[in-house]
Amino acid sequence: MNLRSRHKDEGEVHTGPLNDILFILLMFFLIVSTLANPNVVKLAQPKSQSDTKAKQTVVVSIDANKQFYVGTNKVTIDELRTQLQPILAKETDQPSIVINADKSVPIDDVVAVMRVARQLGAKTVLAVDKNGAPQ
Repeated sequence: MNLRSRHKDEGEVHTGPLNDILFILLMFFLIVSTLANPNVVKLAQPKSQSDTKAKQTVVVSIDANKQFYVGTNKVTIDELRTQLQPILAKETDQPSIVINADKSVPIDDVVAVMRVARQLGAKTVLAVDKNGAPQ
């Protein structure tokens, strides 16, 4: 007597609807990505999540009236390089300049200080407060 079953049921996975779902998802993401406008991105002020301290060689401050200070000495942008050069020459390690700018100062003034620092071989650090606005 043969007790084996002649018809075994094998499980099958139907993948036909899966192709339709993937195609619909692909079309959805393509359409949504073309509607996104990159000019809508709003930028925030630089933020600091931690109290990371950089070893500072010198602090360059820029107030709301676009006046530059090396430490507490008032200088013009043209005098900035000549004032920073002797201070940075004393440093044996990598010299760094901390830029402490008012939040209303145009970015061009901050970049001007960064250019001078790069010419003198110093790295720059932008000082920010915990709330995210420059000090």
